[in-house]
Amino acid sequence: MVSLENIVPDLIVDLVAKQYPTRGEPLVVLRGVSFELSAGENIAILGPSGCGKSTLLNLIGTLDEPTSGTITLKGENPFALTEPQLAHFRNRNIGFVFQDHHLLPQLSVLENVLVPTLAEGSPNDEQLKRARDLIDRVGLAERIEHRPAELSGGERQRVAAARALVNNPILLLADEPTGSLDRANAKAMGDLLLELQRQEHTMLIVVTHSLELAGQMSRQLELDDGQLSEPTSNIQH
Repeated sequence: MVSLENIVPDLIVDLVAKQYPTRGEPLVVLRGVSFELSAGENIAILGPSGCGKSTLLNLIGTLDEPTSGTITLKGENPFALTEPQLAHFRNRNIGFVFQDHHLLPQLSVLENVLVPTLAEGSPNDEQLKRARDLIDRVGLAERIEHRPAELSGGERQRVAAARALVNNPILLLADEPTGSLDRANAKAMGDLLLELQRQEHTMLIVVTHSLELAGQMSRQLELDDGQLSEPTSNIQH
């Protein structure tokens, strides 16, 4: 029988701080942020614009390096890797969904979803099958050859969600994924992210200023003055 005490969380964020040099005092954005997450779990990080939510997500996503503290994913410190190793680690283990979908306008839905697979050459048959399956699961099978300009805002975000999952990441990061959507599409996007996360048994971190989106997640934390705490607002599930 496995002891629960011996189970190590898949993501450990430990006393992470981030500051940027200025001509005067350094600009301190994060002050000792800590939390843990395991496969199949999801969390919302709340806070107003400019509070450091995106900075935290970029650090967890290895797009930026913390000033101090550690981030461990599946027992590995990604910042100990070389740049080529880090790029490979990020591409294989982390999927991103941004407020602006960042789809390539000249590519079809299928081609956009396959973009993360191109880092290691042309997509193979298994990756093509995976991409088509994800496109079907997000409800866009009939638009698989459409380009972004032919899609609605909500449809573009669904393509972005499928693209984020095409490499079977263990961690899915969503930065204000409903920020540019109307209320109905925002609710649908939250539902879709949670459905995909459950099906894939990944970890999901959503940063948002939306109480409605945060309320769809299992757990919520609020970023204020560079630190995480339990939210002061009443969040309905």
